[in-house]
Amino acid sequence: MEGVKTRSKAKSEDSTPQKGTNGDIHRGQIDTSDELAGHENIFIFWPNLIVLALASLYYMPLHPRTCSVLYTISCLLDALDGYAARYFEQSTQFGGVLDMVTDRCTTTCLLVFLSQAWPRWSLAFQALISLDLASHYMHMFATLTMAGKGQSHKKVDSSRSRILNLYYTNKTVLFTFCAMNEVFWIALYLLSFSSPTLSPSLLQQPGEVAQSVQLGSPAHPTLSKLFPNPYSAGALELARANKIDSFWPWVFAGTSFPIMFGKQLINIVQLVKASRWLAEGDRAARRKAGLPRKKKN
Repeated sequence: MEGVKTRSKAKSEDSTPQKGTNGDIHRGQIDTSDELAGHENIFIFWPNLIVLALASLYYMPLHPRTCSVLYTISCLLDALDGYAARYFEQSTQFGGVLDMVTDRCTTTCLLVFLSQAWPRWSLAFQALISLDLASHYMHMFATLTMAGKGQSHKKVDSSRSRILNLYYTNKTVLFTFCAMNEVFWIALYLLSFSSPTLSPSLLQQPGEVAQSVQLGSPAHPTLSKLFPNPYSAGALELARANKIDSFWPWVFAGTSFPIMFGKQLINIVQLVKASRWLAEGDRAARRKAGLPRKKKN
């Protein structure tokens, strides 16, 4: 009986909540932290909200001013979401992936619009979209595969690439390249509404047949076909858009072009380095598996 009581006493002591000297919970205490964490909705964390990015895409076809303002604010908030995540203690792997995916999607949508505005340059825009998506996907996959689970894609060792190390670890460099890259595309977007040099159809009068000078672009329909009510919000916005002064968009496009071009070079470096890193892992795995096997004569 004494042995039974001893075992019962020991069992009850193990189930008693205890804390160590450093505040850690010992085995036997019922820890409800996992249960409470399970009720958190990761999708509505402040850094994970992308409402402005979606709104800018909605206004993109006919509302250049509204779209540009929302898109710019979204980009600025995107630069601050890391600080918000740390301030609110809401840093998550989902948020890190969503940050990159949102950047790729919004930039891609803007480039798709530009390829429709200037069909002659659609191949160049398609190449830039492919380079952007491929380089970032390869870099993310290589980081997760070769560096281990939980490794951030922004932690690049200088021995692997000094350019990528400077790009991802220096916040000033990262912000400058990303911001100027988006400034260039926004400037081109505004020029598609305001520059007769790039969009000759803006010079056509309402009564003229709006045939595009650029190959592959269909005739632009008249406003009466697009908007039965000439005083509707869309018709008025489009009429104001044709009166946008193209001076400042040209200034922003000219000043941001060199940095945008540098950003594309970084994407090429990122794609090449990630491909080589994955190839190193493949060669090591094949050697471990005894491949290639020597053929018997």
